Amino acid sequence: MYKCVIFDLDGTLLNTLDDLAAAGNYALKCLGFPVYETEKYKYFVGNGIPVLIHRILADNDNDEIFEKAHRLFSEYYSQHNSDKTRPYDGINELLTELKNKGIKIGVATNKDHIFSEKLIKKFFGENVDIVCGSKDDIPKKPDPYSVNYIINAFGVDKKDVLYAGDSNVDMQLAKNAGVVSCGVLWGFRTKKELIDNGAVYTAENAKRLFDIVMGENNL
Repeated sequence: MYKCVIFDLDGTLLNTLDDLAAAGNYALKCLGFPVYETEKYKYFVGNGIPVLIHRILADNDNDEIFEKAHRLFSEYYSQHNSDKTRPYDGINELLTELKNKGIKIGVATNKDHIFSEKLIKKFFGENVDIVCGSKDDIPKKPDPYSVNYIINAFGVDKKDVLYAGDSNVDMQLAKNAGVVSCGVLWGFRTKKELIDNGAVYTAENAKRLFDIVMGENNL
């Protein structure tokens, strides 16, 4: 049984895609650029908001336009980050069960720290012990800083830690941090991407993830 589970946020605990897409498309519309279908944003997200902005700007990207787009995105998202965002099926129950078992819960995400804390407090209350979101002065995933920060705060051994996420960045992060990874299949990316990037386990739903944490981890 694992003593600590560290989760990614977007695409793992919360389905944030609609609100991220709305903010991105708002910025593009304001600048007179074409917008994208929501599904396209599955491959724009994962490396933090600045990278998302660069990706959606594509050939229109330069320093001046980037700064405008980033400001427009942030202004919109700060007001609309939970319009359609919701926890995935079974996630609230999963977190409650893990807490009841005495398992420590952290979140390591490339989403801006302020947005991350706000969303986690809104949807999960006290079920998450530590959040390490994106800040200007710390490295982003797949750098292992966020996971190592949470592990050190909890005072647990890496062998007792499971990291769960939905993207190649998450699986690379777990490998870089030296912890076991579980790729969740309900998020933004494919099972193949997760396995190709080193997922030790995969989970098709929250119940399966709970079983893995508890040691019922038949591959």
